[in-house]
Amino acid sequence: MEDRLPSWLWVDALVRRVQVAGASCFIVQKGDRERGDVIIKVADLAGGARVYVPRTSMEGERIFSDIRLQGVGESEAEADAYVRRARERDSDLWVIEIEDKEGRTFLTEDVEAPEESS
Repeated sequence: MEDRLPSWLWVDALVRRVQVAGASCFIVQKGDRERGDVIIKVADLAGGARVYVPRTSMEGERIFSDIRLQGVGESEAEADAYVRRARERDSDLWVIEIEDKEGRTFLTEDVEAPEESS
């Protein structure tokens, strides 16, 4: 965990990846510069959105979980409500919003997502 990048640097790299790919990225809230957690909302520009929250794996690596694993739906209103509650709980939280028609996260970390039904 001590080798983890400072939050501001990690966020800067994410913003650049999003911009290079032609999508939009906004820092909605700046958190603690060094160790603030980062929550990511990805809006698909068609009324849908997903939120990704960080956690630490058993191996000590940062991974992200899709909040649908917690029973939150995919509408932008539900995503915004979740983000609002998270901001109220943690003032050191970074909130990043990505707008991408393809719904890409641009994360280099592993992402846990619910099983998609066929």
